[in-house]
Amino acid sequence: MRLSESPHILAHPDEDVRDRTVRDSQGNDFGTVKDLIIDQAGQKVRFLHVGQGGVLGIGQRTVLIPVDAIVRITAEDVHINQDQDRVHGAPAYDPELTEARYYESVYGYYGLGPFWAAGYTYPPFPHYP
Repeated sequence: MRLSESPHILAHPDEDVRDRTVRDSQGNDFGTVKDLIIDQAGQKVRFLHVGQGGVLGIGQRTVLIPVDAIVRITAEDVHINQDQDRVHGAPAYDPELTEARYYESVYGYYGLGPFWAAGYTYPPFPHYP
């Protein structure tokens, strides 16, 4: 579920990365964090809901990026360990596709294990200036 559509709030408001620019492993700007997708049962943020392209939201493509791909966060940006071409090829986000199989395909696409897999450890919030 999207954080903005839930009754939940972040435990630490300074960790809210919505509206920050997403930068790839080469430092390229390729989108903006529009929302955070949370796992209600675990009460954890699992994905960045990222909008790419478009003008004033029209024609914008939306993808999910697992929080496990985040390597650095600044006051303006969220940096991930994937390159721009990889993100552009990611499965498009469709809010109607809420099956575990869809989320598993997103994790697999980025080469990451899903949070429900044995041995998964939630990543720490990367506190950087």
